[in-house]
Amino acid sequence: MAHIDYYFATISPFTYLSSGTVEEIVAKHGATITYKPLDIMGLFARTGGVPPKDRHPSRQAYRLEDMARRAKRLGRPLNPQPAFWPTNPAPSSYALIAAQKAGGGDLGKLMSELTSAVWAGEKNIAEDDVIRAALSAAGFDPALADSGMLEGAEEYARNLEDAVTNNVFGAPFFVVDGTAHFWGQDRLEDIDLHLAGEL
Repeated sequence: MAHIDYYFATISPFTYLSSGTVEEIVAKHGATITYKPLDIMGLFARTGGVPPKDRHPSRQAYRLEDMARRAKRLGRPLNPQPAFWPTNPAPSSYALIAAQKAGGGDLGKLMSELTSAVWAGEKNIAEDDVIRAALSAAGFDPALADSGMLEGAEEYARNLEDAVTNNVFGAPFFVVDGTAHFWGQDRLEDIDLHLAGEL
């Protein structure tokens, strides 16, 4: 059985565009998945990346163009310049970590709720009420937003260290069985083919 370590940022537009498809691929191949939210700006700093606001204007323009194209292809709403971006991704990440430990809900749905809140819902996922609503919609106890903060913070920091150790440098990023690396929403088809033994 294949295993996917899924590194992502809850504020990433391409994580938003990956939600749902990742889980479909996992289910199709009977794989397992560990969600590893991390500090994307910290990852950029450690691996030579540049935050979007500091990129050359041509790169910023292309990023917006590509986001719009991919959203249209997937039939998903997307505001390329949402009201609450960037925001602090830590609280939503801690909640996701707590939900993964607690079980009983749908983590893929939680990912979708959190990321779509930013990119389609004009909501601030650093706010407790937004996080609680996402937890509830995904079948988790909304009180998880208030629990395990220290443990969540520790795991959030560990995820960044694990990412650097495992040659992860962006989000979303997928490491299959510790050896095969796939960066970006546009590599999901490659993961599907890899798990099928065709790539």
